[in-house]
Amino acid sequence: MLIGYARTSTLEQEAGLKAQLRDLTALGCEKVFQEQVSSVAPRKVLDAALEFARAGDTLVVTKLDRLARSVTHLGNIIAALEAKGVALRIVNLGVDTATPTGKLMLNVLGGVAQFEREMMLERQREGIAKAKAEGAYKGRKPTARAKTEEIKALAASGLSMSAIATQLGIGKGSVHRALSEKPKAA
Repeated sequence: MLIGYARTSTLEQEAGLKAQLRDLTALGCEKVFQEQVSSVAPRKVLDAALEFARAGDTLVVTKLDRLARSVTHLGNIIAALEAKGVALRIVNLGVDTATPTGKLMLNVLGGVAQFEREMMLERQREGIAKAKAEGAYKGRKPTARAKTEEIKALAASGLSMSAIATQLGIGKGSVHRALSEKPKAA
């Protein structure tokens, strides 16, 4: 049986998910698992697809990055599939682990993909450091801290921390921090 797995990171990527589903169906996948979750978050649907697969089945994904977040993660998935006698097919790479060449290519491509990701993160860190040095990078604006006076006023009027958090759209922990913060000496 061909089992499809489709994933996008966010709900805004609806078109990407639909394209994956279309491709997996066109390839003849009899069952398709789909989810919209970040690659670093727990992926319950992927786990369900791996659990569903039986000896002789093939798990099909349209792209490698839809399946694994790192070479280690890919290795874990492949080990789980191999233990069950399930092959993996990655459509855009033309890789099928049912063949020895497919297994070799997957390992090589997985290493290249991880290298590429690490280089991208390194360039991102360098860019942020440069922007900070030039004073162009400020980070995100502090939301709760900017509301400290308002938090204290609402607390003084008798509102609970939960009520203040809800009213201001901030976390209860942020309210607690604002109320327990000692005033700065002038």
